[in-house]
Amino acid sequence: MDLSLKKLRKILIKAAWVLLAAFAGIVLVSVLPVAGLRWIDPPTSAFMVRKSFQAWVQGRKDYRVHYEWVDGDRISPYAGIAVVAAEDQKFPEHWGFDFDSIRQALNDNPKRNRPRGASTITQQVAKNLFLWPGRSLVRKGLEAYLTLLIEGLWPKRRILEVYLNIAQFGPGFFGIQSASQWYFASNRQVDIPYGTFAVYAAVATVAGLLAASFPARRAARLNVLDAIAAT
Repeated sequence: MDLSLKKLRKILIKAAWVLLAAFAGIVLVSVLPVAGLRWIDPPTSAFMVRKSFQAWVQGRKDYRVHYEWVDGDRISPYAGIAVVAAEDQKFPEHWGFDFDSIRQALNDNPKRNRPRGASTITQQVAKNLFLWPGRSLVRKGLEAYLTLLIEGLWPKRRILEVYLNIAQFGPGFFGIQSASQWYFASNRQVDIPYGTFAVYAAVATVAGLLAASFPARRAARLNVLDAIAAT
């Protein structure tokens, strides 16, 4: 064999091993945190860190991240049902992607002023926990990869538990616990069990009530509590 061909072959083999090692390193670095978080409750999320950093850059000294983890067995099952019903009805069945919703979004978005989302609960967990908002192909690719990892390494119950704990329910309020305390900031809360807080906090997020002005939010809260009390 020609000397130059031997040298080229050695270079190609070495390059292949370097690429393989780099790929294995990337997989290892991404798999270990995802696998660990199946059992370890996340102390924070990429979105919480990003929001805090933005507030610091903007000089908003009054901004605080409100986040308190609550184990899944302390959250009413109806909170999960409310989120799944509103956000991702095929959550129990799919492997991280709702292809019917994706196709529908691709068909509808050219006709809409505001793009329609098709993210599943698992995709939102991947994005909120590890990534940043945006529509770039790089971020979408990372989100897809992390979504597959989460679906492969976590049970559905854990995915929903993490979602309910890290989703943003209001300005600086992350998770069902902080949202419940914020949304039901009233003396009437002493008569309402924690499960009821969780249920309506989930429903209220979907309805967009948490973004309302305080008088509107308070009126909506009292109306809902009255409705719950009447059932």
